[in-house]
Parts: sequence; structure tokens; C-alpha cells
Amino acid sequence: MATYHLANLFAERVREHPERDCLLLGARRLTYGEVEKQASSLAAAFREFGIEHGDRVAVELLNSPEWVITLLATARLGAILVPIDPSVSYHELKYQLRHAESSLMVVAESVGDVESLELFDELMTELPDLQYLVAVGGEDLWYDDRAFRFRDVVGSHRDEPPIAEIDPGTAPLAILYTSGTMGKPKGVVLTHENLVHTAALTADALQMGDEEVVLGAVPLATVFGTHVTITALIKGATLVLQERFKASEALDLIEQHGITICHGVPTMFQLLMRDPSFESRDLSSVRTGIIAGSPVSPEMVQRTRRWNDVQVAYGLTETGPTVTITRFDDAVDLRDNTVGRPLPGVEIKVLDITSGTLHGPEAVGELVVKGPNVMAGYYRMPSETARSFTPEGFFRTGDLAVLDEHGAATIIGRHKDMIIRGGYNIFPRELEDVLRTHPAVEDACVVGVPNEILGELVCACVVPVEGAIVTGDELKEFSGERVADYKVPDLVRFFDTFPMTGSGQVKRRELTQVVGLELSAT
Repeated sequence: MATYHLANLFAERVREHPERDCLLLGARRLTYGEVEKQASSLAAAFREFGIEHGDRVAVELLNSPEWVITLLATARLGAILVPIDPSVSYHELKYQLRHAESSLMVVAESVGDVESLELFDELMTELPDLQYLVAVGGEDLWYDDRAFRFRDVVGSHRDEPPIAEIDPGTAPLAILYTSGTMGKPKGVVLTHENLVHTAALTADALQMGDEEVVLGAVPLATVFGTHVTITALIKGATLVLQERFKASEALDLIEQHGITICHGVPTMFQLLMRDPSFESRDLSSVRTGIIAGSPVSPEMVQRTRRWNDVQVAYGLTETGPTVTITRFDDAVDLRDNTVGRPLPGVEIKVLDITSGTLHGPEAVGELVVKGPNVMAGYYRMPSETARSFTPEGFFRTGDLAVLDEHGAATIIGRHKDMIIRGGYNIFPRELEDVLRTHPAVEDACVVGVPNEILGELVCACVVPVEGAIVTGDELKEFSGERVADYKVPDLVRFFDTFPMTGSGQVKRRELTQVVGLELSAT
């Protein structure tokens, strides 16, 4: 692929098949030619608003054609997309808009219970950089010279701006904010090459053709969702969008549209297979997809592969996102028990936790990454950026891993999540995988809570299967038969659901606080 400029690659797909379906949402259907026309018109409007190369354009929408069109419009101008999760609080929204210095915001006609124009007026008094609003919907809303309706903007006739000439290796395509589970969210600057090159290599691993039908149910505001979108666009696939993931509706879409590629975080696949109608569905069109975003057990992978031959992938927002992925021709053990080998051109090593030296296979350490997928840095955070890289130029993921002789990685857990109990190092992932094999356990998250004698106690937080009856003592006994004594949970706490980030990760800090408060109260 000669260039990794998203707008250029999309234009190539448009020339090849302008009449092919590009985006589907409910009854809406847009061809590649129609999407290009709307993206060009939106880019022209942005240019009239003063948006230029390097300016930041925020988008706060559910999965929708307007989200994708905004991405393509910003790419055409050489501007930078700032995706914002629609579920963020007002303070989180204000923080991200201010930190990114966004000049323009594309948003739904209402955000929660607040009309977008009302929100915009309030934000403008505190955010001097924010100059324009483009609202999706809003039939009866009043607009002025700084607020516009999306459909009016893309429906007007303007001179289409040429595709900006940029260096894909250095020009940012997006600033994506991390989940903020460990403090303030950081703005991850990802270039066209970071995102587009990684998407192209991932598509190769999935053996994607140009007539795939891809389910877009992962939130587009996450790096996983952005990745799914870009992969589909540069391959000329049809992207079937789902505003918010609901298992029964996703199964409907698979059957209705003949979905061939179905991606998701483990929770999504779990919910699909738990749906009461799952066994009666015709899912024969599904060929493959990616399962990623949080740890997945071998048992879960095997169950999913009975109907969807998924590839397990590993990555982070900072790595665009894919670092490693399994392949169809890998050995069964490697496909089931690892997150695969790195993409071509991506180098991974493990860093000794104590000495900070790089070493090779068969030793546990912090996984570090170097390659064209690695971010340009954290926006306006030079010190944080510098701390995130080794002297050799490897990005520090914060994940503990071991590499085998084939270069495949097994993720042990987060370095910061490691529990030290009585001098023993305990990796939550190992115990979580054991607990998930219990027939009464839907999900498990293991956290450490402070203890004066042992340093930390091991607490297993468990979401039981609906209708199941299980006790903490039963789960302790079950664990004791499968792990060393010092890894058996000291405490078991039951939850209806876990607090989750927008990218499908459990908020461990929040769980730890809940358990800690409960213990202090008793």
C-alpha cells in the first residue's frame, strides 16, 4: 500500500466501486459515492469555518454514518478528529474539549437531557477555542451563525476542497482519549500511518476481501471502534452500524445483512451467546472477526470459534491499536492460549521489572513495543510521553507478558494490578480465568485490598450467572483445587454488574474502592 493517507485510500475505493454499499444503519443505506460526496461537502463547510491542517474537530455521536463522514472530512483537510464517548459526564466532556483545544464540535441534537445548543452556549463561555457546532438531527432547533444542522451542511453545494497533502507518518489523524481508569485521561496522538497502516496489516491477518460485510457494533469513539471503521473503509467493505450494542439486535443484523466479519470485546461475544435466541439463529455467513479489548479465556475463545473463527488480538490506544494477533494457520495451542504474534514491522520485547533491562522469551516482564503502530505521543504531555518510552525507544505498555519461542505473547495482567500478598506476587488474570470456568460464574475480577499483616488480601469480585446459586466458600474451594494456596481468594464479593469503561474494561480502581469501603465499614 503506497500511502497511508486515509482520504486518499478511501478515494481509491470510491473510484473502484462508487455504487457499492458503504454504510448501513437501520433503513439508511449510503454507497461509497454518496459517502464521499457528503464527506467532501462537510470538509468544504469546515474549511469555510476556518478549519485547517492540524485543527481539532471533536465528534460526540453514537455509532452513525455522520460519525464516519466526519472522520473522512477531517482526514481530507488534514485536520484531527477528537472522538468523545457520548456517555462521558459534562466535566469529562469539558476537560477533553479544553485539553484538545477543539475548534468545532459535531454532536447529536441532545446530549442526555440537554439540548446541544444549550450545551454549546454553556461551553463557549469557558472554552475560547470552541467556535462552531454542527448538530445531527435537531429539526426544530434554532440555529445561528455559529451553530449548524449537519444535514444542511452536507446538502449545500460548495467547491470540494482537494485532499490535503500530508506526511502520513507524522500528520495526526486522531487524538483518542484513554479510559482514565488510572487518573486523568490522556490524549493519544495517532497519525494516519499509526491507524491506517495498522488497519491494513490487521485486515491482512483476517484475510479480508473487498466484499466483506462488517458489523460495526463496537463504540466508534474507542480506538477499537475507530480501527474497525478504518479497516472496513480501506478494504472497500460494507460497514453495518449499530448505534449501541444490544445482543438480540446484533444477531438480527447478522442474519439480515449476511455479516461476514463480527468484531467485539469478550463481553459482547458473551452476551451474544447468552441470548435466548442464539441457538436458533442462522450465523453461517460469519467468517471471522477480532476479539480483543480485555482478557479472554481459552474456553471463551473455543466457544466463540464454533460459529465465528475469531482471531485474538492485543493492543492499546497508544498502539493504534493492534500489536499482536493470532492467525488462521497458527497451531491450536497458540490460537487458544496466546494473543498471537506481532504484526509485520512491529517489534515486541519484555522488560525486567526490577532491572529495567530488555530480555527475550520465556521470562515474565513488562511488554514493550516498537513499530509504525506506536503513537506520536500524548497531546500536550511531553513529560508523560518521555516516561512512557524506554531509552531504546520502546513504548511501555504497563502489561505483564511472557513471549514464547515463536514470538507469541501471553498477557499475564497489568503491572499496576499485581497483588503482593505475604511477599508473593499474584497476577489477577490467572485467578480470573480459573473463576470464569465455574459454571455459576458469568464474570470475575480479582483485586487487592490493603491489609496490615499480609500487605494485601485477594478479593474475588464475581458476577454470577443469572439464576445461579453459589457461595463464596464454594468458589474458594473451587479455586483451591486449581491454584496455589496463596492465590486462593481471601474474600469473595458478588455484584450484579461491574463498572465498565467505554472500551469494555472493568474499572478495577472503582471495584477496589467499593470493597475497601465495605471492609472499613465492618
